[in-house]
Amino acid sequence: QVQVVESGGGLVQPGGSLRLSCAASGSIYRLNKMGWYRQAPGKERELVAEIPYGDIVNYADDVKGRFIISRDNARNTVTLQMNSLKAEDTAVYYCNANVALRLGIAASYWGKGTLVTVSS
Repeated sequence: QVQVVESGGGLVQPGGSLRLSCAASGSIYRLNKMGWYRQAPGKERELVAEIPYGDIVNYADDVKGRFIISRDNARNTVTLQMNSLKAEDTAVYYCNANVALRLGIAASYWGKGTLVTVSS
């Protein structure tokens, strides 16, 4: 009943920018913590950025100052603005949403991912 869908991935040159969006839909009372993760070939999935309902964000060290995470609670969306992209940012980016189905009941959902390729 809850769907999490990422969009915005693609090919971008080093130093360029890309904006990823994540939309949650279904029977949602409120979005709790939302997070962006990424997984490069041969590597483990890692946290990129996360933002709770209270809007206190947390970034991985290697994206600080380059990426910005934000959310629109009215639209149940979370955005990752990626600037100054590097080749090492190439990965499949996944959105994770912790969703309150009703007050006091929550569950986490993963999107299927969107591929970001940084290459000249």
